[in-house]
Amino acid sequence: MKVLIIASGRGRRIERIFSPKPLLPLLGLSLIERIILTVKREGLKDFVIVVGYLKEKIKEKLRNGDRWGVNIEYVENEQWEKENGVSILCAHSLIRENFILLMADHIFEGNILRKLLKQNLECAGILCVDKNPGDYIDLNDATKVKLREGMVEDIGKDLEKWDAIDTGIFLLSPQIFEVLEENLSQGKTTLSEGIKALASRGVKTIDIEDNFWIDIDTEKDLKNAEIILLKKARKLTDGIISCYLNRPLSAFFTKMLVKKNISPNAISFLSFFIALLASFFFSQGGYFFNFLGGVFTQLSSVVDGCDGEIAKLKFEESGYGAWLDTCLDRYADALIILGICLGLSRNVFLKNIWMVGFFALLGSFMNSYTAIKYDVLFREKNVRPKIRVGRDLRCFFIMVGAIFGHLFFILYLLAFLTNAESIRRIYILGRRRNEKNL
Repeated sequence: MKVLIIASGRGRRIERIFSPKPLLPLLGLSLIERIILTVKREGLKDFVIVVGYLKEKIKEKLRNGDRWGVNIEYVENEQWEKENGVSILCAHSLIRENFILLMADHIFEGNILRKLLKQNLECAGILCVDKNPGDYIDLNDATKVKLREGMVEDIGKDLEKWDAIDTGIFLLSPQIFEVLEENLSQGKTTLSEGIKALASRGVKTIDIEDNFWIDIDTEKDLKNAEIILLKKARKLTDGIISCYLNRPLSAFFTKMLVKKNISPNAISFLSFFIALLASFFFSQGGYFFNFLGGVFTQLSSVVDGCDGEIAKLKFEESGYGAWLDTCLDRYADALIILGICLGLSRNVFLKNIWMVGFFALLGSFMNSYTAIKYDVLFREKNVRPKIRVGRDLRCFFIMVGAIFGHLFFILYLLAFLTNAESIRRIYILGRRRNEKNL
């Protein structure tokens, strides 16, 4: 199935900061790159892109799509200043069967397209609609849809009574070209007018529910898209420290790093290197070095969140990258605790430091290991844990202990808390073993 993307317009409302709009940067990728990669992830690789305004810049940027493993064909619309119905008609010669229609300035989650592709097209078309639009959607500018029994009854920006918002994501039959040609002969050139006419042949709608989409027309829309995409890049199982301290800080760093040619794996090694410095500082003993060790431990924890955020934002997630990050985190945990024990061992009044350090390290490892299956419980229910004892909390405790001069107490706390939490998880998972095969 081919995917038709309309990328021919000028985008006057946002050209003050960038032009052409399809190449507008958004967290390391242009708008149209983000759409192509979202679609590719759902298994579609054949694209037809309608270009017009500054067409050579778009074609030079995207080329034939080889670098993403997709195939791109271009159609030029010499009348790009007209409405988008004209742009769709330009692609008629390249599309002879059912196709996906998208807009180059509409960012959306892959779940929406996945849901659309599961539909059987038994009518003239299917439109994805938003029945509960978020506050970031400009309702004054949005295209409204009036429904009757799940079918499009009317569509347009000026509807007084409406049931949903048009997301600009369609599954259409070639019948749309017949309708647009007839409309063009009557001087009607908008896609909405075409869909309204096509509705007489049957246009079904599906609700996107709580999935994210946004039409980026203004600087405000761009800012809202940044905020939401950064939130979407977080883990569902983030602990309380990650949610309220680490993620706001990592988002700040990610916004800068995502614009650079830095791989997520490189960020993982950077986080590990910072942890290595923390271990060195701790090993020197004394309040000043402990203070530095605590700060660097927390900084390592913050930067550790950037690799995953960048991987998600730039569609560079991989099983190897996640595994590498996990391995480096375990080495970092071991080195930090080793550094603390070395530094504290200089104090002859502290007894059993190595025994306490051993159980703190054992608990930290088991805490991470049991989380692999324990976190599945929350992903299944799509809910966040109220309190999660994880690496973010451990690093935060170490920083607090270093600042207030109570590292030995923190080691005792970690030794008890991490092992107790691991035992609790084993018990909970054991009770569920007969309910579901984990």
